[in-house]
Amino acid sequence: MENNQQSYEKAREKVKALKEFYGHFFSFTIVNLFLAAVNYYTNEWAYAWFLWVTFSWGIGLIFNALKVFELNPFYNRDWEERKIKEYMEKEKSQRWR
Repeated sequence: MENNQQSYEKAREKVKALKEFYGHFFSFTIVNLFLAAVNYYTNEWAYAWFLWVTFSWGIGLIFNALKVFELNPFYNRDWEERKIKEYMEKEKSQRWR
């Protein structure tokens, strides 16, 4: 029963993170489209200043996507599990000394 509850909580957290990411992505899209329109109507692309906001915010959004979709090649779920087991084994071996 406990394992089922833990699985449910993990799934719930993932869905919550995914929902927040989609909200951020929607905000990113709407705000940047608005800024692009303002930029066009004020100087007709003479200086595309809205791109500074788009690129800066986009970098943050990319890192958020990597976290939410677990796409980080260095610290993924398998790495976490291996490290947890490694530390547990290390702790167990130190107890018997």
